Amino acid sequence: MIAWGLLIIRLIVGLTFVGHGAQKLFGWFGGPGIKGTAGWFGSINIKPALPMAVLVGLFELVGGLLFAAGLFTPVGAAMLAVTMLGAILTVHIKNGFWSTSGGIEFNLILLAVVVGVALTGPGAYHLF
Repeated sequence: MIAWGLLIIRLIVGLTFVGHGAQKLFGWFGGPGIKGTAGWFGSINIKPALPMAVLVGLFELVGGLLFAAGLFTPVGAAMLAVTMLGAILTVHIKNGFWSTSGGIEFNLILLAVVVGVALTGPGAYHLF
């Protein structure tokens, strides 16, 4: 049963990150695309905006795929953890804890999930 639980966690969290990466990079699923993401990054003083937008989008897309598949899980989890730490430190921390105020709550939960799975292992149903 633990293996199924870890698989569900990896699939839902990992594929959600894939979607966010696709929003940033390609404008899929109602996202802003790379130019929109870079514009927003520049507006919140993340520079150089375009390379950082590409890097974050790739970390979410590739990290999410690795995490979901259980392929090099610690690497995928590290990529996702870096993006969540970045989001916490650059956007959410000034808003406090609760997500209803734009705080760190949700990002911290995702950070805990990816780090927890990386430390626990991907479970029996994984690629490598």
